[in-house]
Amino acid sequence: MPSSDSTTLEESAQRELLEIARRTLCHFVCEGVLPCLEVRNRVLLEHRGAFVTLKAQGQLRGCIGYPEPVKPLYQAVASATRSAASEDPRFSPVGAEELEEITIDVSVLTLPVKVLSIEEIVIGTHGLIIRKKGRSGLLLPQVATEHGLDRDSFLEHTAMKAGLPPDAWKEGAEILRFRAEVFGEDRFEHGLGS
Repeated sequence: MPSSDSTTLEESAQRELLEIARRTLCHFVCEGVLPCLEVRNRVLLEHRGAFVTLKAQGQLRGCIGYPEPVKPLYQAVASATRSAASEDPRFSPVGAEELEEITIDVSVLTLPVKVLSIEEIVIGTHGLIIRKKGRSGLLLPQVATEHGLDRDSFLEHTAMKAGLPPDAWKEGAEILRFRAEVFGEDRFEHGLGS
């Protein structure tokens, strides 16, 4: 689905990002610091938004990232991995005993674009950001499909993620949409590296 706001990484770059995430997760959980990282794929030096999702036995275990391209992609993934493992307020920090059961998904984002009409939002294709009164909430595209949300309920859940009332999106909130290229270790068989 190529388009002006799409992002496509070659398989080798996807594998490398997952290796970086796995290495970061294991090193940070066991050593308390980020590993030294070297990059093979030059595309990973480009500034891109990215989120890292950790799952344990299929259940969410942490998800944090950068909606805007504020740092090179490989650094965004490493930093988001560390944060998902230790700073997601919904979960306790990941322990070393959990490392074997955790799988990693990476979402590489396009630049967020302001939504002029909610008709532009395509469920399963677009993620959303809602901003209002100094608050901001973001949901990745896969959240809508995983939870069977339609457009209105996706907007409501994104508003609630921002700590706003469900209907805040109707009343002067800034709504942005983005696409995400999502890939995970399960695609390449768990255990890409450590």
